[in-house]
Amino acid sequence: MTERFPLEAPYSGEAIIDALLALEERSHAFLAALPSDIFFAPQGDRWSPADHTRHLTKSIGAVAKGLVAPKLVVRMLYGVHVGPSRDLATVTAVYRARLSLGVSAGKFAPEPRPTPSDRDGGRAAILGRFRSAGGDLRAAIQRWDAKQLDRLHLPHPALGKLTVREMCLFTLYHNAHHMRLVAERLS
Repeated sequence: MTERFPLEAPYSGEAIIDALLALEERSHAFLAALPSDIFFAPQGDRWSPADHTRHLTKSIGAVAKGLVAPKLVVRMLYGVHVGPSRDLATVTAVYRARLSLGVSAGKFAPEPRPTPSDRDGGRAAILGRFRSAGGDLRAAIQRWDAKQLDRLHLPHPALGKLTVREMCLFTLYHNAHHMRLVAERLS
């Protein structure tokens, strides 16, 4: 399923923004094409596609919020990084290692919700919020120049402090990871 949600190895802020948009477009098309009953149905004992989408929306929103905070505040709260940021492959490897230890979504898990009576409208609303969060994130990344992406930290609940660039790369991989899970479980 990596073919449906491929990732190149972006590094610049602009390349990350482009990769996030491309992945969002593929994800939105994939999720919108699912029958509504499948979109809201749990995948065995796992989250439904709707739950994955709400989880991603929540986590993307948190990153966007961190990126629009004043940089001085981010620096004071989370500190400064010295040296280059890790690349996508390294951030991905660190995350996958944490997953193998049983890390959970914690406060970013989607809250249980009943299936809406208007499933098509409910799916459209969830996908609209997902798209809006993605737009907010891309706009927030544009506020950071290359030096700032590597200089300041943001906190990740499972991975600790990441540079802003690493957090953006993580978000890209995280989105692809969840879309791949949904697609694999549908197979």
